[in-house]
Amino acid sequence: MEHYLDNSATTRVCDEAAEAALNAMQNIYGNPSSTHTKGREAKKLLDSSRKEIAHALGCAADELIFTSCGSESDNTAIIRGAESRQRTGKHIISSSVEHDAVRRSLGLMEEKGFEVTYLTPDSKGAIRAEDVASVLRDDTVLVSLMLVNNETGAVTDIKAVSDVLKAAGSKALLHTDAVQAFLKIPFSADKLGADMISISGHKVHAPKGIGALYIRKGLKLKPFILGGSQEYGLRAGTEAMPQIAAFAAAVKVAYPKMSEYTNRMRTLKEELKDRIESAIPWAVFIGGDAPHILSLSLPGFRSEVLMNYLEARDIYVSKSSACKKGGRSHVLESIGLDSRIIDGALRVGLSRFTSEADTEAFADAVIEASASLAHR
Repeated sequence: MEHYLDNSATTRVCDEAAEAALNAMQNIYGNPSSTHTKGREAKKLLDSSRKEIAHALGCAADELIFTSCGSESDNTAIIRGAESRQRTGKHIISSSVEHDAVRRSLGLMEEKGFEVTYLTPDSKGAIRAEDVASVLRDDTVLVSLMLVNNETGAVTDIKAVSDVLKAAGSKALLHTDAVQAFLKIPFSADKLGADMISISGHKVHAPKGIGALYIRKGLKLKPFILGGSQEYGLRAGTEAMPQIAAFAAAVKVAYPKMSEYTNRMRTLKEELKDRIESAIPWAVFIGGDAPHILSLSLPGFRSEVLMNYLEARDIYVSKSSACKKGGRSHVLESIGLDSRIIDGALRVGLSRFTSEADTEAFADAVIEASASLAHR
């Protein structure tokens, strides 16, 4: 029996999303920009899908544009956001534990003459609002911080960061990568205080290849992809209607029951942690407060060996972000962990489909591995 526990990398597409995608491919297949009947049908589906996701995010429909993924949303927010304020200054604040989509965008901006201050996180991987205040300058034009860290589950208080910027009278834009936070922890765009918010479909049981970016009403950005006038003129290209419809369908199912699903994930996470802690008292738990991510380590073991051991039993986890492709985690290095802890780290990602049988199988295998591999 398969036990998939790598939901922070990607999730299985839910039935409702798959059905919505198929319907858009086979029935509502017109181009939303076409003016004939099939085009109008597609435009109606596009509008209703946008409203569905915007409702869950807590924003107006016209504040949400569709992208191909969370990475594109991050790229757009950082590059176009910083450029829109460059007459005011060229200083950006971020952190050393951001996703590579953010880090590489920041690297590009540095090549263009911007200066980036990378804040050091706390022991869980979160960024303190007071640390943002300590490095905020008159020429700061952008702050980009992840809401939920994709490797540790640490939660950064973005509302508190927004309050810091407002109290200082800063003109800096605030962007948050909320890919791991959307439908996992409660937040609303209209209360969070961020000017731009990135989300992604494949983390919430929609297909890969669809994301979205919240852009606060009144914020003027140049389009990131040039061509037609789709997405309010902010992103050219015919909309990927099957993925968009699927994203909306997945959100429609999950949002009303978000509290129920997240409470269940949190319970599974805590039970899993307690069981491993009691059987392997020397195990190290790195995880933050998000309900769906548990980061742990068996110091002295190699993550790759543990993952192979688990995979042989049809149990699937990861050791860091899937984007690292085997590379060492910059997140765990940034929070100052010993190399033995980093090298033995595993990330368990839960979803609303995760069962107690899944977490029990993982716990059994890890406990067994800690005993059997130690004697090799």
